[in-house]
Amino acid sequence: MKKSQFIVFLTIVLSVYTLVNYYIYITGLNSLPPGLKTVYSFIFLFLFLSYIAGRFLERKFLNSLSAFFVWVGSFWLAAMVYFLFFTVLIDLAQLVNLIFKIFPGNFYSEKNNFLFFIAVNSAVFLIVAAGFINAKSPALKTIKLAINKPAGKLKTLKIAAASDLHLGTIINRGRLKDIVEKINLLNPDIILLPGDIVDEDIGPVIKQNAGELLRELSSKYGVYAVTGNHEYIGGVEPAVKYLQEHGIKVLRDEVLLIENSFYIAGREDRSSRGFAGIKRKSLHEILSGLNSSLPVILMDHQPAKLNEAEENGVDLQLSGHTHHGQLWPFNYITKKVYEVSRGYKQKGNTHYYISSGAGTWGPPVRTGSRPEILLIEISFKG
Repeated sequence: MKKSQFIVFLTIVLSVYTLVNYYIYITGLNSLPPGLKTVYSFIFLFLFLSYIAGRFLERKFLNSLSAFFVWVGSFWLAAMVYFLFFTVLIDLAQLVNLIFKIFPGNFYSEKNNFLFFIAVNSAVFLIVAAGFINAKSPALKTIKLAINKPAGKLKTLKIAAASDLHLGTIINRGRLKDIVEKINLLNPDIILLPGDIVDEDIGPVIKQNAGELLRELSSKYGVYAVTGNHEYIGGVEPAVKYLQEHGIKVLRDEVLLIENSFYIAGREDRSSRGFAGIKRKSLHEILSGLNSSLPVILMDHQPAKLNEAEENGVDLQLSGHTHHGQLWPFNYITKKVYEVSRGYKQKGNTHYYISSGAGTWGPPVRTGSRPEILLIEISFKG
């Protein structure tokens, strides 16, 4: 991404973030008695600045202070969504009341406004807390598929897959250790990581020595991955180098033949041109010259243009990226944007599974989806 484009993008994001926060702040301020307004203002300013400060410090001075601000700011991002939701509802109720006079004249008294403030804050706290607990508990999703091709000497294949780990300050060693243990307990034949393994900056991953845990991933045929948009946001070359140094083969518009039985193909993320000026190959280019009688399993991080896999004879495509919205009600948006936001679909002879991911981006909270680790059991013809 060009510097000028990045500046425009960042300006838009920060402007929207600031306006939303100001709207929430003013509504909350007007609900409080005079004696609490100053304290409220200081607390709100701290929360508003935490994520920005944390990400800045993380790049410049990676330490416990930067981690503290990132954690606080990340929780605030989730809370902000639901504060906005309740604030809009309250304002709509006031507008309806202004027109139709539903409530008595003293309904919006100072006392009642303060009670609304307490109720909304309590509701947001409970929602975020429940979403945090949900985000820490990835479910095991088992999918059984039949591919109508012979695969050399193999009759079956057991794949463990986990997309969107987002390793960094939030998804730290403790969370990664749990994910690694869950994957290894599946005793998979092969492990696939379809992108966004690293959250953004590789620095926190290196500091935590998370690579040593990645080395513990164990399967008969190895561990393979592709780049996601977050590898590109944080710097793709250092991220890929680190992953490959720790036992993960990153496929960048390339194909590998495994045991003379099946192919694993991996595409560069479709954001590669925008962030790094790298034009990814077409799927036709990547798969040209393959033995079409053997099964082809493709990893492509973003589930866009699903028809390409079907048109090029792919038997199974694994993607992630969507998080299925992560926070309700954003799952309704991802359903509109993507042909499949989460789950299984078949088009012709091609199977697709779009995972909601094992980790989280931004808030360590999931209210719109469950994190998941996949176990895909494939049976081959003959």
